[in-house]
Amino acid sequence: MAHRRTSRWPLIAGGAFALVFLALLAVRLDLVTEWPTARPEGRIEGIGAASEREEWFSISQGVRRIGYARRRLIRREQGYRSIETVFMQVNTMGVVHGLTFTIDANLLPDMRLSSFRFDLKSSLFRFQAAGTIKDKLLSVATDASGEERKINIPLEERPYTASGIFEAVRLAEGAQERPVTFSVFDPASMGQRAVRVSPAGEETLTVMGQPQKVRKYAVDFMGARQFAWINEKGEVVKEEGLLGIVLERVPEEEALGGMTGSGGADVTEIASVSVSTPIGAPEKLQRLRLRLGGIDTKAFHLDGDRQRFEPPVLTITREKAPVETERSVGLPGAAARSLLKPNPFIQSDHPRIRRLAERLAKRGEPPAVRAANILAWVHKNIEKRPVLSVPNALETLDNGVGDCNEHAALLAALLRASNIPAEIEAGLVYTKGRFYYHAWNVLYIGRWITADAVFGQMPADATHIRLIRGGMERQMDLMGVIGNIELEVLEQTP
Repeated sequence: MAHRRTSRWPLIAGGAFALVFLALLAVRLDLVTEWPTARPEGRIEGIGAASEREEWFSISQGVRRIGYARRRLIRREQGYRSIETVFMQVNTMGVVHGLTFTIDANLLPDMRLSSFRFDLKSSLFRFQAAGTIKDKLLSVATDASGEERKINIPLEERPYTASGIFEAVRLAEGAQERPVTFSVFDPASMGQRAVRVSPAGEETLTVMGQPQKVRKYAVDFMGARQFAWINEKGEVVKEEGLLGIVLERVPEEEALGGMTGSGGADVTEIASVSVSTPIGAPEKLQRLRLRLGGIDTKAFHLDGDRQRFEPPVLTITREKAPVETERSVGLPGAAARSLLKPNPFIQSDHPRIRRLAERLAKRGEPPAVRAANILAWVHKNIEKRPVLSVPNALETLDNGVGDCNEHAALLAALLRASNIPAEIEAGLVYTKGRFYYHAWNVLYIGRWITADAVFGQMPADATHIRLIRGGMERQMDLMGVIGNIELEVLEQTP
């Protein structure tokens, strides 16, 4: 598809939601590793033995079948092997993506994690990660675009697998009657967060044609509430969460059939936020005042730099455009170094990234000029197409395609390679009458300034509402915003 130079491409505006959606699936479909934290309400001790099992689930959104999940637990001499595979047809920004997750984990006899392999595949992108725990250190190797990266993550306690949560709740004495809090490691983002599992009563459900007595549990993750129904054997028979996605235990042949290939409802449209007052010419907007509601605003980065938050009113003032004479001074050394470092997703030290940065941004040029040249190249040369992936700079450069996450990762890598401190921001942006989840960048050229490679803006217009600043691990924080945030436009100044 040819690249279209437009100031506002509506299909891209929801791109940041793709990563949030992956995090949501990781929790709901047991594709994360988890460990209980030492909290008074939730210490798990002395769980018993688990039985071998194989389970199949249909995945639906509304009346449409969009995928399946297969879970296996295999007894081994030194514990268990847990294998989970999920296939989904996801409609995001009007494009249906085939997406497959697999995690293969070795578990100790008490269900705690020993090692894992994680594999994510979509039409264009693939991401793999493998991790091993020794003592209280999780060593992870990632592979994206053939580039291996390693990261060590310290642990307070050895983790459980996600599929072991309800096994632990079922077998631990008294755990079925009280909330239990777990900490979560998500291999797709390398982030850690808390999950709280609370009993929510007993019900009778029809499972594969037979009535079963089940316990209902509320699963709270980053402010997003989901539900799971567990039978007397400790088997998950149904899950229900955000965006109308439902998993139900079914026979294998039913799980594998019934998909039309059209996907479900557009998840970016479902998650978008409506406002009663339209915003005219958002790309020209210099100042925007809104009233925020429906979320815990203390959990987000709403105040600072171009944003001023006086609860419940948020004022966003677009920065002045950079000039060639601006010089990068004043940022403390430690802060600058942290925003110049490579990581598994922003490979600013890779030779191909560095060579491109040197070609685009000549040494001795003012940082504002180097940043503008890099932004213009990414905006012009990366095809704007919605994808579901674990976004990283090198794979985006290789494929030459991506949504806002891929644009932001590549722009951050090229800026860092050019010695310009840069970070990713994510939140909401206005287009076509609604606010959509989106990602862009912030960089330092003697002062902080925003940049949006999708829209080709530096600074970004005032409809960019920053909720978080940081890498992909921070984007999981947006899960509590989906379906909850309320926005009211109070004032708009062109």
